[in-house]
This record gives sequence, structure tokens and C-alpha cells, in this order.
Amino acid sequence: MSSVALIDYGAGNLHSVWNALRAAGAAQVRVTADPVEVLGADRIVLPGVGAFASAMRALSAVPGMIGTLEASVREKGRPFLGVCVGMQLMAETGEEHGTTRGLGWCKGTVRALAPRPELKVPHMGWNDVRPTAPHPLIAPGEAYFLHSFAYDGSDVLAETDHGGPVAAAIGRDNMVGVQFHPEKSQRYGLALLERFIAWRP
Repeated sequence: MSSVALIDYGAGNLHSVWNALRAAGAAQVRVTADPVEVLGADRIVLPGVGAFASAMRALSAVPGMIGTLEASVREKGRPFLGVCVGMQLMAETGEEHGTTRGLGWCKGTVRALAPRPELKVPHMGWNDVRPTAPHPLIAPGEAYFLHSFAYDGSDVLAETDHGGPVAAAIGRDNMVGVQFHPEKSQRYGLALLERFIAWRP
């Protein structure tokens, strides 16, 4: 039986993500802040809402969690999905509320979206997801976005448009992050979570 660790570090929409994972067919989803449970899980989901700096501080404040993520995701190769700010934390740095180091799994920086008279920030609502290269998890479609900062760097798997190309998904190897909210993206989001649950990178 495949188990999913949904990491609780005080910065995620846990209830909605848990419901979506269960609806997508995950047999066992544990909401946990226990590194031992994370290390024993078959796959890991890192949700996140709010600001990069506060989310990274909250994740770092969970004893042993950063080291456990490194061991489970980077060393053991467990499938990983970051959602919204959880995706952004995969970057080297974020510029929200000062420069903060991220997990450094993808080479890039999370920067503010530039507001313009015809362009609202935050980027909120439904928008296209356009894959930039084939990937088993990322399909073209429409997803729900809500963010004021965006990833700028390498390892971009899909883009959306908000006054120009914006990273909608990033990743490499056994790790993927999505800027949109699968748990709010109805059929498209559930299909992505189904693929994640079945993914064998």
C-alpha cells in the first residue's frame, strides 16, 4: 500500500490537500510533522500558502525535517510534490520579505510578479498550464493559481501566462513542484494527483 506524507509545518492548506489526495486514490495519507513518518513514506507532498520567508522559517523550525527531506527525496529518490509555496521552496532563494535561502533543489530564485495597470497582482484565478517538455505528471490544461511571486530559473516543466511566461511547474528527477493549486483545480488537479500517486520515477 502506497503511503503519502503530507507535511504539516504550519504553512499549508492541509485539509483541502488531504481531501484531494484521498479523492485522487491515495490509500494512506498522513498529515505529519514527524520526520520518522516522513522517512517511512513512499511519497511526500509539501504544501504551502503565504510568504516564502515565513514558510522556510516554519519548515526549518520542525526538528529534523530539512535533513529528512534531503535523505528521503534527494538520497532515497522518493517521489516529491511541492504545491504553491511548497514548490517555491524548492528554489535556491526567495526574495519575498528579504532574501531567504530555499531548499536549493532547483537552480533559480522566486521573485515578485511586476504589477502593471492592465495586470493584477496577485495572479489569481484559472489559467492555462503549457508543458515546456514532456513529463509524466504535467499535462496541458487549466488550473487555479493564487500567487504574487514566481520562480525564475532552470528546470521549468510548464509555463502559464501573466503578462508574459510564468513558471507553472518545475522539477527534475523524482521531484516536481506546481505553482497552481491542484486541490482547487477540479478535474485537472485530481488527474495530476492521480498521476503523482502512480508515479515511479
